[in-house]
Amino acid sequence: MNPGLIGGIAGVIIGLAGGIIGTAATIRNTLGPKEKAFTIKASFFVWIVGLLFLTLLLVLPTPWRFLLWIPYGIILPFGIIKWNKIQQKIREKETPNQ
Repeated sequence: MNPGLIGGIAGVIIGLAGGIIGTAATIRNTLGPKEKAFTIKASFFVWIVGLLFLTLLLVLPTPWRFLLWIPYGIILPFGIIKWNKIQQKIREKETPNQ
């Protein structure tokens, strides 16, 4: 078998395993039911967007697939910041004494 193919398959498996473990840890570390519900919905959305992004990288022709990185690189940090702010607000409402 081709070493590049083996490395590609191993990379996909390791990446998916890391994503699954990270998602599970994020959900497990929530403090209340509303926070957990938000985290599950947001995680599902991020998985869908990530899979769509990777699919487009594989399907689009060369000049266009490189341009996908521009909106991805801009939207991803803002999405993370927004997620954290919403989750923090939910956490503050659910656990006011902490």
